[in-house]
Amino acid sequence: MDVLGRTVVRTPPDSFICYTSAFMAAPKTSYPRTKINVLLLENISDAAVSEFENAGYAHVTRLSGALSEAELCKAVKGVHLVGIRSKTRITKNVIDAADKLLGVGCFCIGVNQVDLAAATEKGVAVFNAPYSNTRSVAELIIGLCVMLIRKIADKNAAAHSGVWLKESKGSFELRGKTLGIIGYGNIGSQVSTMAEAMGMQVIYYDAATKLPLGNAQQTRELRDLLRKADIVTLHVPSDRTTRNMIDADAIRAMRKGSILINYSRGDVVDLNAVAKALKSGKLAGAAVDVFPEEPEKTGDAFTSVLQNLPNVILTPHIGGSTEEAQANIGTDVTSKLINYLEFGTSEGSHTVPPVNLPPQAGTHRILHIHRNIPGVLGEINSRLSGHGINILGQYLKTNDAIGYVILDIESKLSKDAFELMKGVPGTVKARMVY
Repeated sequence: MDVLGRTVVRTPPDSFICYTSAFMAAPKTSYPRTKINVLLLENISDAAVSEFENAGYAHVTRLSGALSEAELCKAVKGVHLVGIRSKTRITKNVIDAADKLLGVGCFCIGVNQVDLAAATEKGVAVFNAPYSNTRSVAELIIGLCVMLIRKIADKNAAAHSGVWLKESKGSFELRGKTLGIIGYGNIGSQVSTMAEAMGMQVIYYDAATKLPLGNAQQTRELRDLLRKADIVTLHVPSDRTTRNMIDADAIRAMRKGSILINYSRGDVVDLNAVAKALKSGKLAGAAVDVFPEEPEKTGDAFTSVLQNLPNVILTPHIGGSTEEAQANIGTDVTSKLINYLEFGTSEGSHTVPPVNLPPQAGTHRILHIHRNIPGVLGEINSRLSGHGINILGQYLKTNDAIGYVILDIESKLSKDAFELMKGVPGTVKARMVY
């Protein structure tokens, strides 16, 4: 049991001695792996735990559920890395309470559950896995297209209630139908290729000009896609440009008898408008996996205006929830966290600017995160050169809020360099990596 009275799974304390030959060749970190504390929430995949184990991290705590803000503020004390999925909220209060936090891993597609501004201000790197469950979602979208256009949901419900609903009226093939994809990113484009393999015509709308795969065609206007598509599926992020993008007006532009699928974000579709359209017959069916408000955990009560409507498939935010996807996500995010911790590599971070400087033999590496103000790099170089410290490798990148520098220093002078860099005006966080 942990301090919150929850069941935890800990990696064995001696697991860190089971090094691979590759790990033995890795540089020795200044902060021993045996002293790094990792907290994983929401039943994150065994693959993530295995990745940490194999890299020599002995203190991994895994909880099966999410934590409230108050619980998390207590739990993050002394924690260096936190792993979450979609339910846990990493708020400013949590980040302020975390006295040793270096990185947050979102073991999912999105990062909207993290206060990115607060994380950026404190120099906390935030990583996610935007591509790891692409196939799982795309396969399900194609399956839903088949189920809805054949009205399988209604026939299944009838059979379970003892009614033999054997009829072909209102059931169609996918072949020859037009699929409209809103958001032609990693998932949308893969749905596109799979739909064409089913004999569908594909059109798509995206805010950016995207190169089509196969014979798909991009439409310039959203309304144009809505007017042409037999089935509309959304694969967009949640932001001010997408919230309620499918509202009553948008639904009026859709073809009568068309089908709507939303497996993206809960606030991009007006569910009340969808319910009205289903009742009036404007829409022939719908599938929804994400909702404006969702239960906190498995088994909690759930209500929606779409419940008990004909030809509607509702799923509990499981679009990417396959064992393969969760294992891929576990490996992907954990690798990013370890690379950031051991080498300073921040590629894929949503907060710390992306930097990747290959390690050099015979050097010690120092990371410096600072406020994005003029003259910081010059100050760093002046301080080091003024003390006769040679920089063997250096990389700087900035975003609007902070700058991030990786420096490789002659090993015999690295401690002096580290102390000098900690005192640079504007410093947010300085860390000796190895």
